Amino acid sequence: METIFSTDQVHPRERYDYWHSVACKKIVDHDSVPEDRLNFDASIELGTLGNLGLVRFHNSPMRVSHTLTHVAQVESDRLFVCFQVEGAVFIMQNGREVTLEAGTLTLVDPMLSYDCTFFRGSKLLVLKVPRRELRARLGRNLELITRLVTPARVDDSLALSLTAMLPSLAGKMSTVTEEMVGNHAVDLISLSIARTMESDAVRISCPKTVLLARLRAVIEARLTNPHLDAREVADAVGISVRYANELFFEQDTSIRRLIIARRLGRCRDALEDATQFHRTVSDIAYGWGFSDMTHFGRRFKETYGILPSECRILARQSAERASL
Repeated sequence: METIFSTDQVHPRERYDYWHSVACKKIVDHDSVPEDRLNFDASIELGTLGNLGLVRFHNSPMRVSHTLTHVAQVESDRLFVCFQVEGAVFIMQNGREVTLEAGTLTLVDPMLSYDCTFFRGSKLLVLKVPRRELRARLGRNLELITRLVTPARVDDSLALSLTAMLPSLAGKMSTVTEEMVGNHAVDLISLSIARTMESDAVRISCPKTVLLARLRAVIEARLTNPHLDAREVADAVGISVRYANELFFEQDTSIRRLIIARRLGRCRDALEDATQFHRTVSDIAYGWGFSDMTHFGRRFKETYGILPSECRILARQSAERASL
């Protein structure tokens, strides 16, 4: 993480205005009113982890408004996972209110207006997650916005703990490893967000979101099993294969296609990972559940446009250039 702004190097009279201009560019466009302009204190750190953008910042008490005018200036391809590191912040969006305290998180959509109140000692971590990544896991359900995730359950605690660690991991691993860690974090966060709807029957689509998240979690956890099929996945969640595939049909896929797609993705990650160059292509394919190398090679080329062996060669060449 790189500190791109700190009020320590700015004259007290200019601190708030300078911070506001930087925050609008690096976090999101907004209006704000500080509690004490003359004694305003803040900092902003930036980083990346795979395809996740990381923004960690602290600021003195203030009120923030992200209005429809600001929404018009926002890039629509990111959603914000907001994790409170220290202190607290009060957020209102989509007709709901949530108070983030240290060790909790919520989902905010910058394409919708919202209001926040930052309290003294607040430090917030924002994960800028590609919208397509969260939609693939959660769908387009607005009922999941501003739902509070707390460490009440062990699996939610794991999601929160991993989220807290992400800034310390940024820039310290290979690109492939960063992407894998980022994907795992989004998987866990998505499942925790979906579970906040379990006791809420607001809309019929809400339980569908929870089921989809669970189905994806089962598939991800059992990819190495070459005998994994639709029946095993559906049984693990407690629904029929037909209903499970109906849920996935709304996202233009099926259990079988998703299993193959995720296995191919895992294999490509391994083929491009310099720490796994000692492994053969067949070892990697078998390790991620493929039992037929001809089928694996054909599906890999259909998906990525190159053979697995060609992918490995390109990865080696890229690694050699990077080491020069």
